[in-house]
Amino acid sequence: MAKSESKSDTFKRLATKRTNSVIEKIRVLGHCANPWLYEYTDDDVKKMFKAIDAEVRAAKAKFQNSNKSEFKL
Repeated sequence: MAKSESKSDTFKRLATKRTNSVIEKIRVLGHCANPWLYEYTDDDVKKMFKAIDAEVRAAKAKFQNSNKSEFKL
């Protein structure tokens, strides 16, 4: 982080870069759908997207829970 860069600016810079990277990887993954080059089952595809969906949900949860720092017993 540059000395003059705020936390918000750092977030925006990194989140933009990382989001674009994830989007590109998903596009590349889509190339595997070509039946002329690859063989896969519906179960294979379901497992693949189940894993991706789980990671997306986990990442979303981190953002939704980031403001909850109150401790309770």
